[in-house]
Amino acid sequence: MKKITILDLQKMKDNGEKITMLTAYDYPTARILDESGVDILLIGDSVGNVMMGFDNTLPVTVDDIIYHTKAVAKARKKALVVADMPFMSYQVSIEEAKINAGRMIQEGGAEAVKLEGGENMEAVIRALSDIDIPVMGHIGLTPQSIHRMGGYKIQGKEERQRQKLLADARAVERAGAFSLVLEAIPADLAQEITSSLQIPTIGIGAGIHCDGQVLVIHDVLGLSGSFRPKFVKQYVQLEPLIKKAVTAFISEVKEEKFPTTAHSF
Repeated sequence: MKKITILDLQKMKDNGEKITMLTAYDYPTARILDESGVDILLIGDSVGNVMMGFDNTLPVTVDDIIYHTKAVAKARKKALVVADMPFMSYQVSIEEAKINAGRMIQEGGAEAVKLEGGENMEAVIRALSDIDIPVMGHIGLTPQSIHRMGGYKIQGKEERQRQKLLADARAVERAGAFSLVLEAIPADLAQEITSSLQIPTIGIGAGIHCDGQVLVIHDVLGLSGSFRPKFVKQYVQLEPLIKKAVTAFISEVKEEKFPTTAHSF
């Protein structure tokens, strides 16, 4: 099983091979995803929504990300491990960004970090790249900016927004990022950005023309309850299966059908 590196991702774009990325926050899930052949494991700040019960990603801390990255990194054999830089871990100063990103690599075991922003984060991306910390960019709908954006809204529908996102994409590449996430933007704009960049793009709600795709694993597995954005495809619905198993366990315990002698010493 060949280990994926950022150089492999570039080769995949150059060869027209699609890139796959899924979120992971714990050892058993990361092990299954890695063994299944996913290219990138992302410890997303979406951990705040799907694992910690927050309404958004803003309360997530560097220590939270490091904790979950450690678990994922232990399971990694093939996939590239990328850790999200949470809100206020890179916006205050370049020096703080270096320290926090360094902790995610050194303590967490990540092989790269992801941060949100375009032109406004060009200097930060360049500073991290200059000290050999690989950076994945993220533009479009950036969840850490929900208060400015007025919620989770599609970006780039107006011409002014389109031009801004094109400029952001160029800035991210110019600063030295090895890839770029495009979230919740029109498919034709994502196609234009993808064709204009040398680095790979990874879409989420950005159409089929990106160089790769990412989803939150809880959405893929049907574990997100009624939350189901248009861009999400549920490949299986585990929630009813889990409820069925738990209900059966409760029933058997109550009725003294479990444990049997087969489960006793």
